[in-house]
Amino acid sequence: MKKILTLSLIICASYVNAQQTPNTTASVEKSIFGIQTGFLGIWLNNESRLSNTIALKTELGFDAGLWGGDFYKRTGFLLTPVLTVEPRLYYNLKKRVSKSRSIENNSGNFISLKTSFHPDWFVISNYDGLKVISDFSIVPTWGIRRHIGRHFNYEAGIGVGYRYIFAKRAGYLNNESDLATNLNLRIGYTF
Repeated sequence: MKKILTLSLIICASYVNAQQTPNTTASVEKSIFGIQTGFLGIWLNNESRLSNTIALKTELGFDAGLWGGDFYKRTGFLLTPVLTVEPRLYYNLKKRVSKSRSIENNSGNFISLKTSFHPDWFVISNYDGLKVISDFSIVPTWGIRRHIGRHFNYEAGIGVGYRYIFAKRAGYLNNESDLATNLNLRIGYTF
């Protein structure tokens, strides 16, 4: 009986010690689900590990728009669906670990290739009959992600890229291309 009790205590002590040892391997999380909001939208997302430093962020949400002025009876707003796929390279995980900083829930600096599609499925707006022309954009982005507590996070990012507008589908003569920007500041909750 004493042997079993002693063996049980050793196993429990080693389990507790293993739980308290910090993760020294610098790697992104296997899979993270969350919701984020910013000034112009709300998004559900998942980040899945592709390698120790690369994660694939997929996102479904609503981008928002605001307009107003003397030509309009009232200030307008719209929400339109957006689908996003964004491979991210978290390049400073090892440095954060070496400085005893958290990399929990992919806290770190990243560079990414944000690829977004706005379909013309529907629009939520305070104006009737409003339509959105579909577009596709690819924007190289630099950003940071940090966690506050166990579940909350914030992200900031900036980038400039390319946007292709499917104007022919909306009745225009030609499709168009344009400069696309990504300037985001978001807060979120990780499940």
